[in-house]
Amino acid sequence: MKYRTLSDAMKEQFGTKVYKLSLSAGVTCPNRDGTLGYGGCTFCSEGGSGDFAAEGDSVAEQIRKARERVDGKISAKIPPEERKYIAYFQSFTSTYGDTDTLLGKFREAMEQPQVCALSVGTRPDCLSPDMVEGLACFNREKPVWVELGLQTIHEKTAKRVHRGYSLDVFEDAYRRLKAAGLTVIVHVILGLPGETEDEMLETVRYLASLSPVLDGIKLQLLHVLSGTRLAEEYRTKPFPVFTLEEYCDVVVRCLKLLPESTIVHRITGDGPKKLLIAPLWSGDKKRVMNTLRKAIEEA
Repeated sequence: MKYRTLSDAMKEQFGTKVYKLSLSAGVTCPNRDGTLGYGGCTFCSEGGSGDFAAEGDSVAEQIRKARERVDGKISAKIPPEERKYIAYFQSFTSTYGDTDTLLGKFREAMEQPQVCALSVGTRPDCLSPDMVEGLACFNREKPVWVELGLQTIHEKTAKRVHRGYSLDVFEDAYRRLKAAGLTVIVHVILGLPGETEDEMLETVRYLASLSPVLDGIKLQLLHVLSGTRLAEEYRTKPFPVFTLEEYCDVVVRCLKLLPESTIVHRITGDGPKKLLIAPLWSGDKKRVMNTLRKAIEEA
């Protein structure tokens, strides 16, 4: 089975492999500061999904440090000045705050000559008209992606993990972003407590049916991380987590549902090993990726 990978899509668009630089806009989340709730979604760590992002520095300094981390993965045959990166504002809700201030940070990242695209991770309930307009203006200079953390279409699960918004909020944000000409990538978590595999597939089937067609998707294995409310739930009333084989099977089933044009940005994800409680097999990234690739090739 074949699917469109991010690596292949970036090589087609930019002529070389492109690396993401994980950055922080220095913001929080309405689900943490009391606007909607406290503590965030139950699965979210203290890093706000940006556990590998730099904190506290200027955007330019964050980019410098992030490049130091990823440049070891880049072939020495590619001179430093020819390397390309995506500036990924990953931590918490990157459009939550003063719009002008945040757009200024995004502008600073885009002005770095080797940054070829901007990616902004956010919630669909934190996209004001002014923010969408600003991102659309940037998109006329360099590609801009907006990454939305949907996770599931099922309201019962969304309430259980304290997501804090309903599906119609996502649908409105998706329509507005696409109407503005922006690239939209949607995050899905596989293995959320209480969900069946059929319900997980329903989420992917829904995304596959969106119009305009979905630009990109991230399939993320649920990680139970220390310090989260999910970890406390798992400790007091354990819920089933995937085995590696089960996870590979559901990923293959998800990929088969997607339109050919939808770029698959991720088929699993990393949780900090020092925080990982379950499933422990996910800490062996090499084994996980090799097993996933084999399952997909044989499908």
